[in-house]
Amino acid sequence: MKSISSFFKSFALLLPLTPPLSVTLFIPPRNPNLCNHPPPPPPPPMAPVDPHSFTDSGHPLTTHVHLSLYFDFPSSTIHSSALLSLSAPHSGPFSLDTRSLSLLSVLDPQTRSSLPFSLSDPDPIKGQNLVVSLSGHSSVLVVYSTTPASSALQWLSPPQTFNKAFPFVFTQCQSIHARSVFPCQDTPAARIRYSARINVPRQLSAVMSARHADRRPPVAGEGAGLPCGDALWCAEGRVVEEFVMEQPIPPYLFAFAVGELGFRDVGPRTRVYSEAAPAVLDAAAAEFAGTEDMIRQGESLFGDYEWERFDLLVLPPSFPYGGMENPRMVFLTPTVIKGDASGAQVVAHELAHSWTGNLITNKTNEHFWLNEGFTTYAERRIVEVVQGEERAALNIGIGWRGLNEEMERFSDNMEFTKLKTKQEGVDPDDVYSQVPYEKGFQFLWRIEREVGRPAFDEFLKKYIATFKFKSIDTEMFLEFLKTNIPGIENKIDLVLWTEGTGIPPDAFEPISNIYTKIVTLANEFKAGRMPAEDEVADWQGQEWELYLENLPKSVEASQILALDARYRLSESKDYEVKVAFLQLAISSGCSQYHGEVERTLKEVGRMKYLRPLYTALVQGNGRQGREVFREKGFRRGS
Repeated sequence: MKSISSFFKSFALLLPLTPPLSVTLFIPPRNPNLCNHPPPPPPPPMAPVDPHSFTDSGHPLTTHVHLSLYFDFPSSTIHSSALLSLSAPHSGPFSLDTRSLSLLSVLDPQTRSSLPFSLSDPDPIKGQNLVVSLSGHSSVLVVYSTTPASSALQWLSPPQTFNKAFPFVFTQCQSIHARSVFPCQDTPAARIRYSARINVPRQLSAVMSARHADRRPPVAGEGAGLPCGDALWCAEGRVVEEFVMEQPIPPYLFAFAVGELGFRDVGPRTRVYSEAAPAVLDAAAAEFAGTEDMIRQGESLFGDYEWERFDLLVLPPSFPYGGMENPRMVFLTPTVIKGDASGAQVVAHELAHSWTGNLITNKTNEHFWLNEGFTTYAERRIVEVVQGEERAALNIGIGWRGLNEEMERFSDNMEFTKLKTKQEGVDPDDVYSQVPYEKGFQFLWRIEREVGRPAFDEFLKKYIATFKFKSIDTEMFLEFLKTNIPGIENKIDLVLWTEGTGIPPDAFEPISNIYTKIVTLANEFKAGRMPAEDEVADWQGQEWELYLENLPKSVEASQILALDARYRLSESKDYEVKVAFLQLAISSGCSQYHGEVERTLKEVGRMKYLRPLYTALVQGNGRQGREVFREKGFRRGS
């Protein structure tokens, strides 16, 4: 790290591209005693706004963050500064969430004087509370570096990439990991605008959940105040990329990726990015060619698309989710590229978040269903229009099966079968499930059936227009619902749906010809009848997924072998099908598939696939499965 004295040489260059109006730039001579302030006294007891954040309800919220980021790939660190602008001046302790950051200094941006600060002992869930002592300040500058332990960052060495030539890094800030990239009030209740100046090797390029403003050479002095220093910032072979996010977003939607990237345009508002490999780009462009149609359908259902661009980034296989709805730049797993356009349903889900989740956000993770239940409903409405009612019904059927399985998973802790949960002392990543998605969907579907689709569509448009760019909780939604659909509480038990455990009795299993046919065939398999080839000739991945998920958890190994011999399900390129089959094979004691399980676990990082396979190995067939799990050194995908 550079010394503090070198930090101040060109401090003005750390300010944002367009400084917030609350920041007045005044640079007096450096105070040689600025590092000698005693730490502030411990803060008084807080009134937290979020069980997963140190953010105090008595403190002003951050409105804008400007970041300067120097990417040091050899050390897997980012040398950084974060200038936070507050909604109002503040005096007294001011709390920020951090995790696994190496802090260099905290400064008054106007006077360059250091501000007293302290760090709490690490909390296993929330990280560390950075408490800064302010005196009428409306902004604060933090100079720091990330560390290899920063939980939002995944660094890939060249051998882990497609072309094996250059490194790659990407973020995953949901649910509470933005604090490991920059100090912030890491709660969805605190929506921020941001700008960023990113310094990377010239052979690489960057994308962000923000508008790309410029790609240019470094300017002398820009890095003087950073831990890396100006010499590294301006070194030969470096380039600076600039980004601006003008709309307020929750911190978990902050995102970037840096690597050897290529792209294909697939529509007037959509560009597909991936590693610069023609085969990957071409396959992704073909899979997502219908994206503009989905955007138009979303607009017809829910109102204007507010984010200008809807670009997609297909990440390396280690990405842990199916998709992440970062505004302007959705992140996707390569497992959604299936060759039959069915992977576009994941894109439909992330697109739906543009209205429900990104535009209107749950205030805390205890109300996560407001993000995911609404988005699952919106996704299925889009799919119904673009791909047909039967396809939407299949989607609902798979979700219904998944919801029932989650009831079994949480049978010993039914708190997490509620829509509105209590998560004090609980890591939201540990209780991530399909409940907020599928029970939330069922709740909204129940309201639609009660009032009729036309009336519910009008309600949805008014809901989105009323709360856009705001963060809300379940109580705010229910009050809005009762105000705009008078008497709904007398027809639907709103308390049972939002605060009750399990699946309410007025939830609804989908009915459609294809859904009924698949469930019937699955029931016949239990009696020893395998589906005939003409019965499955037009099946795609979702049909097989629903069929496999409706089979018994354990059947005769001979039946599994016969099914795979006829339909080669263990070799499917659709991981939904492959993983569902391998789970069944493991639980039925088919040791012949342990090699395929091992290959699958090493090929993908998506939690949806890894968790059930690990669980099946450990629990499904005794000592042999546990030996495979232990001897191969598998890691949990999260």
